[in-house]
Amino acid sequence: MRCVFVVVLTMMLAGCGTVPRHTDNACAVFEQKDGLFNNWRRQAEAVEREYGVPVPILMATIYTESGFRHNAKPPRTKLLGFIPWKRASSAYGYSQALDGTWDRYRKTTGRTMARRTDFGDAIRFIGWYHHQSHLRNGIPLNDAYRLYIAYHDGHAGYARGSWSGQAKTGAGRASKMASRYSGQLRNCGNGW
Repeated sequence: MRCVFVVVLTMMLAGCGTVPRHTDNACAVFEQKDGLFNNWRRQAEAVEREYGVPVPILMATIYTESGFRHNAKPPRTKLLGFIPWKRASSAYGYSQALDGTWDRYRKTTGRTMARRTDFGDAIRFIGWYHHQSHLRNGIPLNDAYRLYIAYHDGHAGYARGSWSGQAKTGAGRASKMASRYSGQLRNCGNGW
């Protein structure tokens, strides 16, 4: 009995950190991550109900930020052109949330045990952040392009209007993917 428990637990944990195949297809992602304990679709829908941000925009933000890699980090800079050095930022996990922003989220929401490597925690953070962008900057909750700009450059950066080229490129990618995900989710059945 103990052996069976260990095998089942190991299989469940191994599935938690794997990148879904076909990340450009929302239906496939949700189908692959439809586990008993970790149902991504149910978690995404709960965030949409809580914060009003559509599921396709939430998922497109993760797609653009981390490619659905739970432990994603920015690449290291190189010292003298070849020695691995510091990372460009503290961004980490599915959401690529910075340390300070993640800490503020946990303190503000009371979710002190939230982890950036947990899909449910990360997508809830994204919903919260996009909702803050709506409240602070008046960005409509269905505007994937502008929500992503604020996500990438921060609320103050968005308000200044001097958006970085990297933010604009990412915003175009997130917007295009949100549209694609939206169409897919309408056609993949299961109540969408």
